[in-house]
Amino acid sequence: MSALTACTSQTALPGPLSRRASTPFRARCACSRPSRSRLIAWADAATSSAPPAALPIEKSGPNHKPLKDIQEIMEILPHRFPFLLVDRVLEWESGKYAVGYKCITINDNFFPGHFPNRAIMPGVLQVEALAQLGGIAMIDPADKGQQNNFFFGGVDGVRWKKPVVPGDVLMMRVDVVKFNKRHGICKVDAKAYVGTDLVCQGELTLVMLK
Repeated sequence: MSALTACTSQTALPGPLSRRASTPFRARCACSRPSRSRLIAWADAATSSAPPAALPIEKSGPNHKPLKDIQEIMEILPHRFPFLLVDRVLEWESGKYAVGYKCITINDNFFPGHFPNRAIMPGVLQVEALAQLGGIAMIDPADKGQQNNFFFGGVDGVRWKKPVVPGDVLMMRVDVVKFNKRHGICKVDAKAYVGTDLVCQGELTLVMLK
């Protein structure tokens, strides 16, 4: 369909233009309907931008693909059962940071005594798990001599926010804030989460002996 619009200009212009300006003129505006192909393209775009259907709960677990699995972790850390407290590393940059996690299960050897009637992961072991992840961020995996010379040097400002219990996934992140390689002293900002809840945080000092 088309629409006709009649417009009359009242502006006075000098000379012959003034007669033209006072003469009515018609302007034609063509308004066309969108083509079928364009309508289909719009519908496809709307469908592709729709949010994906939610995964069924059995497919939405925290089974993240590791950057370093348990075998690679054991090549870096000297710890072994029952004191190796990092199951997987998801992100890592040597001397910068590391992200990893530990799956908490009722089979962990500390639960029979802590506590028999209410299983709670000891806070000190949460800090130990963070320190081990800090060691992964600190240690150069190519230098095998560092593996048995890595020690816990100290803790500052540690706070526990919520209990960690069997079935939880203790997700951890450590960021190196200061690393004096000459003296082998490294400070890391450490945080542990269960889901979106912060459960433990503090600043840890790690020491590499020569």
